[in-house]
Amino acid sequence: MGMMKEFKEFAMQGNVVDMAVGIVIGASFGKIVTSLVNDVIMPPIGLLLDNVNFSSLAWTLKEATADTKAVSIQYGLFINNVLDFLIVAFCIFMVIKAMNTVRRKEEAKLEATAEK
Repeated sequence: MGMMKEFKEFAMQGNVVDMAVGIVIGASFGKIVTSLVNDVIMPPIGLLLDNVNFSSLAWTLKEATADTKAVSIQYGLFINNVLDFLIVAFCIFMVIKAMNTVRRKEEAKLEATAEK
């Protein structure tokens, strides 16, 4: 019974709940970024590059036969995923930068108060 009580205390801690909320929001944010890349950013880039659809760009290594599927390297999808990553990484960088700025201001206020 002690282990169940200990697990309940762990699961109900604020950090675990905050982490769960962060994961859910992060997953939703990932979907938004994927849509931004696929539906907003890539179509104009494709248009500028002579109507290229990046999601269909691939190198075919082996053509499909009646018995097997084609073997191909989907480098267009890879480009989309790299852009997804870069946008998410930049957004996280901006959030952390803002949090650090607020934290530094709070620390400066506390130091100023302590000096008085």
